[in-house]
Amino acid sequence: MTTFRRRDVGPAVVRALGSLPVVVLTGMRQTGKTTFLEHQPELRGRRIVTFDDFAQLEAARDNPETLLAGDEPLTIDEAQKCPELLTAIKREVDRQRRPGRFLLSGSANFALLKDVSETLAGRALYLTMHPFSRRELRGSVEAPPLLRSFLEAKPRLPAGGAPVSADEVLTGGMPSVCLGEALGRDLWFQGFEQTYLERDVRSLAQVADLVAFRRLMKLAALRTAQVLNQTELGRDAQLNAVTTGRYLALMETSYVLHRLPPYLSNRTSRVIKAPKLFFTDAGLAGYLTGVHDVAPASDEPMRGALFETYVAQNLASILSAHWPQARLHYWYVHGRHEVDFVVEAGRDCLAIEVKAATRWEKRDLAGLQAFLANVPRCRAAILAYNGREVVRLQDRLWAVPIGLMVS
Repeated sequence: MTTFRRRDVGPAVVRALGSLPVVVLTGMRQTGKTTFLEHQPELRGRRIVTFDDFAQLEAARDNPETLLAGDEPLTIDEAQKCPELLTAIKREVDRQRRPGRFLLSGSANFALLKDVSETLAGRALYLTMHPFSRRELRGSVEAPPLLRSFLEAKPRLPAGGAPVSADEVLTGGMPSVCLGEALGRDLWFQGFEQTYLERDVRSLAQVADLVAFRRLMKLAALRTAQVLNQTELGRDAQLNAVTTGRYLALMETSYVLHRLPPYLSNRTSRVIKAPKLFFTDAGLAGYLTGVHDVAPASDEPMRGALFETYVAQNLASILSAHWPQARLHYWYVHGRHEVDFVVEAGRDCLAIEVKAATRWEKRDLAGLQAFLANVPRCRAAILAYNGREVVRLQDRLWAVPIGLMVS
């Protein structure tokens, strides 16, 4: 048994329970939600029910009002398995709107599940538990994220930081793997894939052909950190457009992947431009693509994409816990310039370009410099590279080690 580690999202959950009647914590399966619910000190004393227990699930379906009876705060794990209970929770909240009454968790995105989101509309706050970030693994969640200091134009930069190792990227942030509980990385991911396909996918939707679904998932993993061409992806998977879209939506609902919208000055145009595809966990993406080494000497074609996926994984964790109003995008001017990530908060933003190499060249700065020229309200442009030194290159332009940038 490993020691419980604080999660970045913990304080946000506690604050939300202090003011709202329903708080929903979602995230990919096996990211540590149950452990968090059981061991977070501020959550002790709550009654916990899990719908992984078939007897409790059946009892809740038969008589949800009985489960909700009483005044003690209630935590329900895997709540999406019992939609009948959500209707009863709605009635209870409408009858007595008391802060902290219900804490729900689940391995599917409630906001994307139509019936659930409509039932709890206006009554719940949704928070996400991502795979372990570098901050969480290093026990530094008490420190404010370095990233936010750039937006405030007061970067708190030490002299340098340790590079991110190839093993960190391929291990990812799934607790059993990154905390050393699994006997073997590939063996654990193999079990995760099998359970996800045979249990989670079928519980969320009617998928007639799991072989085709698995094939699409592997082909999507090969496109992590790339602009999504859904037509091409479906063709390669031998699936029609409707099925391809449905399967991708299902992977997104279950947090296996997410789509990053483009950053455009005309905000209404974002919905009609192609998103960038990212797997939620770099370790899972590495396993599905069969990559076993992303060290510089490996000459692995997926190296840059997996490092970028690792950064996306860390950024998602930081933003959702510490900066929920911020939005993550990418910037791309066809045939000219691109920036891997744009963090947008109100009218201000940050631009981040990721380089897996330990050194950079002048040409690596072209996208960031173009973004600064086109977006005056950009507070800072950061070349996140896998070296050690922090360098201020010019006004608002920095080179920062990846490991430091996500600290």
